[in-house]
Amino acid sequence: MPGRYYSLGVLTVVYMLNFIDRQLLSVLQEPIRLEMGFSDEQLGLLTGTAFAIFYITAGIPLARWADIGNRRNLVSLAVGVWSVMTALQGAVTNYLQLFAARIGVGIGEAGGSPPSYSMISDLFSPAERGRAFSIYSVGVTTGIFLSYLFGSWLSDNFGWRAVFYAMGLPGIGVALLVRFTIREPVRGHYDENPEAPAPPVREVLRLLWSRRSFRHLSLGAALHAFVAYGIGAFLVSFYVRSYGIEPDNLSQVAVPLGIAIGVGGALGNYAGGALADRLGRRDPRWYLWIPGISTLLALPFAYVSFMIHDFYLSIGIYFIPLVLGYMYGGPTLAISHSLVGPRMRALTTSILFFILNLIGLGLGPWALGRISDALAPSYGVESLRYAIMILFTAYAWSTLHYFIGARSLREDLLRAPR
Repeated sequence: MPGRYYSLGVLTVVYMLNFIDRQLLSVLQEPIRLEMGFSDEQLGLLTGTAFAIFYITAGIPLARWADIGNRRNLVSLAVGVWSVMTALQGAVTNYLQLFAARIGVGIGEAGGSPPSYSMISDLFSPAERGRAFSIYSVGVTTGIFLSYLFGSWLSDNFGWRAVFYAMGLPGIGVALLVRFTIREPVRGHYDENPEAPAPPVREVLRLLWSRRSFRHLSLGAALHAFVAYGIGAFLVSFYVRSYGIEPDNLSQVAVPLGIAIGVGGALGNYAGGALADRLGRRDPRWYLWIPGISTLLALPFAYVSFMIHDFYLSIGIYFIPLVLGYMYGGPTLAISHSLVGPRMRALTTSILFFILNLIGLGLGPWALGRISDALAPSYGVESLRYAIMILFTAYAWSTLHYFIGARSLREDLLRAPR
């Protein structure tokens, strides 16, 4: 059977596909809006709330399954489900049908990440996990880049419905690749007591709630995601509207924007994990200081990028907060796994994602759409510009939680189950 880096590579491809299918609606929402007459608030509900509610609801029972069952098989099944539901979005004729399809995508994707993170923790030692999780997280930005690149090109040439068919159905092949080429790793390989049974869900919840560092890192990550998901859902729409680009020429916006997100996000993801692993050997608090410092530094560059009225200069400056803004994922996930035992990790990931996605994905796109609709009577097509700048203030709040969480991190790590 292939080695651990092959498994990490395939799981990264799965995560990439996860974000291709998740992001497509954001790329295509301008032609969909014009055809179906949706408001920004309705679009925010589609891109965020419809997906997030069922993603987080299904996530905890599926993560429990991953902690006691075969994680590889669960990932394979999840990829197949969300890929079919992505393809079905191309056949919808009204808002409710599209809403239902997005629910299906959310349920499928709930079974992808928690078991994958748990598998990676058994493939790599604690000192390697920050970097391994950061490599895995490159799937996020690569997936967003590919959804922007191919989604816009296919839409311009074949219409938005063809995009969902073309990008959804190949996932069935990836599901088979996972099932038949990846080996289920030995659970708890790097832990002192790998055969310990999985504790009850209530016990894991109680343990995490008792860890002050986890409470604050999860809130910091959630507020971080509130900004990232909210703005990500409307980024293409913002540039199309504010820079006078035709909705049937999406690639003019999506290609340079996708390159910036793909390259900047990959750099940020890897740098965050690598720096945390390197500095964390001396002091584990760097696993939260890195997200806190990078998020704070991103804020002024973000404001400048959205105040500039030159399209390419705006994207060029936005590259900086993209790099800095993506540095939080690897460190926060790595340190959360160090706070718990081996049969708690998939569930811990799911609980972290529950908090992150409830606030970030569930509220971010909806809040931005609602603010934009409220500002539209006064600012017209520029309403998204000012709504985005308002949303970015949550970054400062996010930073505060990272630094507060770091204060109790060393003590909480000493109390971690072995």
